[in-house]
Amino acid sequence: MIVLHARPSPGFRAAVDRIFGAGVVVHVDEAAPLDEVAPEMTALLHVLTPVTREVIAAAPKLKLIQKLGVGVNTIALDAAREHGVAVCNMPGTNSQAVAEMALSLMLAVLRRTPFFDRRTRAGEGWTADPSELDSVGEIGGRTVGLVGFGHSAGRLAPALAALGARVAYTARTSRDVPYEYWPQEKLSAESDILSLHIPLTDETRGRIDPLAMKRGAVLVNTARGELVDEAKLVQALSEGHLRGAGLDVFAQEPLPAESPLLSLPNVVLAPHIAWLTPETLVRSLTVAHENCRRLFGAEPLLHQVV
Repeated sequence: MIVLHARPSPGFRAAVDRIFGAGVVVHVDEAAPLDEVAPEMTALLHVLTPVTREVIAAAPKLKLIQKLGVGVNTIALDAAREHGVAVCNMPGTNSQAVAEMALSLMLAVLRRTPFFDRRTRAGEGWTADPSELDSVGEIGGRTVGLVGFGHSAGRLAPALAALGARVAYTARTSRDVPYEYWPQEKLSAESDILSLHIPLTDETRGRIDPLAMKRGAVLVNTARGELVDEAKLVQALSEGHLRGAGLDVFAQEPLPAESPLLSLPNVVLAPHIAWLTPETLVRSLTVAHENCRRLFGAEPLLHQVV
């Protein structure tokens, strides 16, 4: 049994049936437990709901956890190893979508799109205090720092350069690319816009200190919320140390109703959908289908993490 644990849109469901075959994949809503299907589950298509040690132990026939995406921090990898369950991800399938979302968040913060959208809808778009326009800006002429230089950052960098930005990056090692390689401290201290493109690991958790960023900078996070010290982020935004932030991910998801981020006017928010486009889903499901075929054919799997 192949199980998709998610809350798929009608288009997502149609793509699953088109690629895997109608009725081949069992859909379980992301908010529902996997208890009923666990005993017969052989492959799990995983999106965001954590795959815990308990889930893996309750699925004796499980042979593959296929992440529809890149980050595997929501999977109990040690338990998968102990139970002989392969874990695979799919680097590169969502890179275009994530790069475009990062760019859109940069633009939305700099141009204050939500603020002017609300005023325009209320018939007040032409009556804002003229000083409000003093706080908009352009990407051109700014330094954009990319934390990590994987697939999504590699697609984003040339677009930023084409818009006139100075692009710098940090990574484990320098790359043969036409952008400046800086250490993390310099990148945070000197970037006008800092965009995150690294996985969440024990090493990277809490790596970004917003109060160590350049005053007046913008933080964009389409990677993982726990990369950032969120309490310091709220402080930096509230006190004006940061110009603004564009956030698609958070330390706790869904974002709690009492989160102070919800009331900050200089923040643009999205519900962890940077990766989620119909185009990404087709690419992802194609890889997942191939890995399921390989699993049942006893062939080497693509992008195996465990």
